[in-house]
Formats: sequence, structure tokens, C-alpha cells
Amino acid sequence: MKPVENESPLALKRRARRINRELAELYPYAHAELDFRNPFELLVATVLSAQTTDVRVNAVTPALFARYPNALALSEAASVELETLIKPTGFFRAKAANLIALATRIVDQYDGEVPGSLKALTTLPGVGRKTANVVLGNAFGVPGITVDTHFIRLARRFGWTESADPVRIEADVAALFERRDWTMVSHRVVFHGRRICHARNPACGACPIAHLCPAYGEGEVDPAKAAKLLKYELAPGQEALLARMLADVGRAAEYRQASQRAARAGVAGTPAPAATPAAAAAE
Repeated sequence: MKPVENESPLALKRRARRINRELAELYPYAHAELDFRNPFELLVATVLSAQTTDVRVNAVTPALFARYPNALALSEAASVELETLIKPTGFFRAKAANLIALATRIVDQYDGEVPGSLKALTTLPGVGRKTANVVLGNAFGVPGITVDTHFIRLARRFGWTESADPVRIEADVAALFERRDWTMVSHRVVFHGRRICHARNPACGACPIAHLCPAYGEGEVDPAKAAKLLKYELAPGQEALLARMLADVGRAAEYRQASQRAARAGVAGTPAPAATPAAAAAE
């Protein structure tokens, strides 16, 4: 998506910040959707999330962390056993090798504790800037732009960048916002990409920020038809979950997790389990 015609840099910044404000109103409960209790768990979960969904990763990590609760335990894991535990996330052999290698590096070089800097994190096997920024922003409180596939798609549709290069996109978007806002901008944009602004058929007619989006019209514009495309807590039939998340923002992650567990157990009226890794990547 090209920038808005004749839009000045100042106008672009103002529009970007207005989008962020309106997304904040739409998703006051935006948060990291990978379940974790400490930096180690978030790092492992983020590595596992490549080419699959957070929902699928969250289904795998409880057993994984029960077996390997820290970097030392993971560094001593048998490859076959680890591969079996993480197989549902896809690409399990490569992921297992990276996890054992990064855990070994953490034990050997950082006394078993996940380092809290971008420079150190990106030296770990299987960890790039995206993963590092996820960990820094959500486990250490260090602001960062998380450039995943959803973020790339929406940043381009919003006209925030013309680039397809993640590092350039990160820089372009970071320049539009105050540093303190980077992590929450990332959450809100990713939330919007998963729920409304889909890759193949964005729900333009049900999008509250359509009036600010240069890409309006790429997807379904009829409001009734667009509403049927909404996902997760915005999807038809999920009104109760959405109401709980809005009423108790601080426990939104807990409500989401309970909904996912119920879905995996096959309880009626809950969101369907995650798609296959290939479908997730396409989404």
C-alpha cells in the first residue's frame, strides 16, 4: 500500500497516532497472546510461534514447561523427547535444535538467565529482532516494535511504510510514535490484524478505523457480510467473552486462556482451535 497521496510527514504521523488511539479504544485489553510467566517461557514460546499460531503454542507450552522449567533443564533435553512435545507447532526438528542451542548459550554465557538487551538476545540461536522485541517489551518492559506478518501487512495497508523489509518497517513505524508507545502499538496492530484486517479478506465493512485506512475496500465492505468475518472475541457468538474482557481488562488474558482451553476441550460456543501452521501463515 502506497502512502496517502500528498500526505505530508506530519500528517502521516498525526494519522498514525490517531489510528493508535482508536485501536486503543477498540482493544483496551490488548496484550501478548503467548502465555508465559517469566522471560524464559516467553522466549521459548516466541521461538515456537514461528509459522504457527499463538493458540497452538499455548496448547503445547504447559507440558513443555512442566518438563523443562528453566534454561538448564532445556539445555539438557534429549532432542527426540523435545521434538515430540513441540511437534504440533510445526518445523519441530529445527525448533528443537534452536531451543537446545539457545538454552545452552544462556546457561554458558548468562548464568542461566535470559539476557535483557537486544544485542544479547539476537546472538541466541533462532532469535531475531522480532523475537527479541517481543521478549524485551513484554518480559523486561523495554519498548520495541514487533514486526510479525500481521504487523507488516497492516503497516503497509495503513501507509506507514512502503517497505517489505522487517528492519526497515520497524524503523519507519518507530519514527511515527513516541518510544514509550512502541510495545502497545505492536499489540494493538497485531490484535487488529488477527481479528478484523485479515490477509485474504479483511473485514473492511466492520472496521472501526476504516475512515483512516488508505486500503479500505481491499476486503468486504458490506457491514453485514464483513461482520461474519470477524474472529476471536469479536466473532459472532463470542459476545460474552468480549464483554468479560472489556469489563475486566486486567484479567483479559485469563479469560482468553480459559476460552482457548474450553475450545480445545470441545466445549460448544467457544472459538475453534487454531488452524494448521500453513493456514496460520497464510492468515
